[in-house]
Amino acid sequence: MVKDIQKILGGNSIVVRAVHAAATPISRRSMILGSSAAAAVLLGIPPAGLALRPEPLGSSHPDEKKRATAKTDTFTTKDGTRIYFKDWGSGQPIVFSHGWPLSADAWDAQMLHLGQQGYRVIAHDRRGHGRSAQTWNGNNIDTYADDLAELMDALDLQGAMLVGHSTGAGEVARYVGRHGTGRLSRLVLISGIPPIRLQTEANPGGAPISAFDDVRAGVVADRSQFMRDLSLPFYGHNKPGAKISEGVREAFWRICMQASIAGTYDGIKTQSETDFTGDLQKIDVPTLILHGEEDQLVPVADSALLSAKIVRNSTLKVYPGAPHGLTVTHANQLNADLLAFLKS
Repeated sequence: MVKDIQKILGGNSIVVRAVHAAATPISRRSMILGSSAAAAVLLGIPPAGLALRPEPLGSSHPDEKKRATAKTDTFTTKDGTRIYFKDWGSGQPIVFSHGWPLSADAWDAQMLHLGQQGYRVIAHDRRGHGRSAQTWNGNNIDTYADDLAELMDALDLQGAMLVGHSTGAGEVARYVGRHGTGRLSRLVLISGIPPIRLQTEANPGGAPISAFDDVRAGVVADRSQFMRDLSLPFYGHNKPGAKISEGVREAFWRICMQASIAGTYDGIKTQSETDFTGDLQKIDVPTLILHGEEDQLVPVADSALLSAKIVRNSTLKVYPGAPHGLTVTHANQLNADLLAFLKS
């Protein structure tokens, strides 16, 4: 796979490194340490790769207390849309943008770990998703990017690292295209949909429009079952020998079903037909591009490998065997790579 990637990239100066991310098994000793460890497992906290929180859960940094007093868990956009967001910790800000049709909860493993490392971690529910307002209008990439810009402005973030997964990667790319990088220090695209998913004359490797029509039909006919089925390729659980976590599948379904049917439906067009080439060309901050070699939803050859050719000063890392939902399946490796990139 690495040789194939190098062949595709040709003489490009981008660094390509295949990363092997094996899950750390829970030892017999760890399983009998007592109720505290058992509670951690029940709460879904990864058993390895996460440091213990340096202060009691009930304590707060002065900045957190100030934000809590101000009740800053929502803000209202210029067009009157209420946007929900999480804002935890203090220090250099990291802003996360989730994929379709998820919510800020999709970033819990990354927010917990990086918050424990002394960073301020922020994630919003895109309009039409999660706990944000379920709007009829504005479910398009330009409005998503403008909502993100309003959040960045409302919190007056400076030197932020902006991280996007899947459609969220398109959102952060369009944010740069429309609003620049003045508030940013770094950018991360994970399992990203850029440059463009749709098959066109200029993009013959993309998926045909009929594939996205099928997604629309599935959402309309039985959205609940469609999302249950989607969880299998999303996490690579349909691969031979895959270890399926029913808890992960149920969490995925629950978050997907929190999104509005309008936002979910409109989001299919947004994620499939938007061309981000011009946005990628405007990125002028260090950029990390991460993608799974076995991504069945957004194949690496038609996305990350092409984006890496366009984005200046970028680093590409491909995770062997990783699926689209590597923020969960490869959380420990991803967390380590994000932390290393922050410190680079």
